[in-house]
Amino acid sequence: MDPVADAPFSSPHAPASIPARRADFARPLVCLLGLPFDAIGLAEAVERIREAAFARRRCWVATPNLNFAIAARRDAAFRDSVLRSDLSLVDGMPLVWIARLLGLPVTERVAGSDLFEALQAHSGPPLSVYLFGGPPGAAAQAGERVNARGGGIRCVGHDEAGFGPIEAMSEPALIERINRSGAHFVIVALGAQKGQAWIGHNAARLEAPVLCHLGAVMNFAAGTVRRAPRWAQRSGLEWAWRIKEEPALWRRYAGDAVRAAGLVVTRVLPEAWAARRRGPAKGGAEPLVEIDRSGAQTVLRPGAASEAALAALRNALAECAALGSRLTIDLSRVGAVANPVAAVLLLAKGWFGERGGFEVVGAGPAAEADLRRLLCARPLLGHE
Repeated sequence: MDPVADAPFSSPHAPASIPARRADFARPLVCLLGLPFDAIGLAEAVERIREAAFARRRCWVATPNLNFAIAARRDAAFRDSVLRSDLSLVDGMPLVWIARLLGLPVTERVAGSDLFEALQAHSGPPLSVYLFGGPPGAAAQAGERVNARGGGIRCVGHDEAGFGPIEAMSEPALIERINRSGAHFVIVALGAQKGQAWIGHNAARLEAPVLCHLGAVMNFAAGTVRRAPRWAQRSGLEWAWRIKEEPALWRRYAGDAVRAAGLVVTRVLPEAWAARRRGPAKGGAEPLVEIDRSGAQTVLRPGAASEAALAALRNALAECAALGSRLTIDLSRVGAVANPVAAVLLLAKGWFGERGGFEVVGAGPAAEADLRRLLCARPLLGHE
């Protein structure tokens, strides 16, 4: 079975040209600090975005860094916005280091700024972008500089966000301007939590296929803030440069560092130790995944949650997505949960939780202990 399920993303009253969302359970995911990440590099991320843009297929891109992961533990709506994204990129060297410690296939950081620069340097037909947000004047200045440079990105419109709640930044006239521009890609710069919330609030009305919050990119593109030199980016010291350029950031970075250190000690190191004790993943036949449909409720019972069972789980989730009902995953027959399985369960929470509903039940002591370490929270139910 094809593990990609199509389902309408927009409301019944939304324009027909809005792209449909797809539940792609075949994505190469890993779980870091309780969030799912696509284990891909910069070049593949660029091609995925360009492909979605020109195919007019919805692609909500998230670029979680360490601050995302820490903030998501306190803000369930923010966390869910990452789970609902179609592409989640590892934006932050601390996350790359954690992935390496856990032996996960994350080879490079894919920063939002690098993504923007790579899209701009692409030699193919240009993507049309709409810039929304940033400090006063930044979007207009960034648009001028982008178009003066040329290349793989062309700015077709911009708007300042102003101040106030999300609803005040989502007036019909603004959405109409964005849609009328014909943009492939809407780049939002409002602060991570507010930017993700704005995309979630307006995605059903936006006709641009690709949506992404790229906060610092607006300032970099406008030339109002200088990005760190390459040596600082590669060594993981970009944060120090950012503090030099924007001193107010030091409080946020200091708080994130303290909280991240606690998670490394209490969750990451125990998971790394448990992974070493388990040893390399073993092959074998994919265990059967039972699907029990009863009215508006679907119960999925995997026989195992190992890497060997992952393909069967992906296919079963795609089948459940086609049924369009509330999903319950019963882990009563599962002894241990592998990292990529936890990541796929997070993806399922984002997809089904937005539609019919989602819950995980029946986890025994071993499976629950794995999920606590991998998700850095109570298993798929909330936050500690």
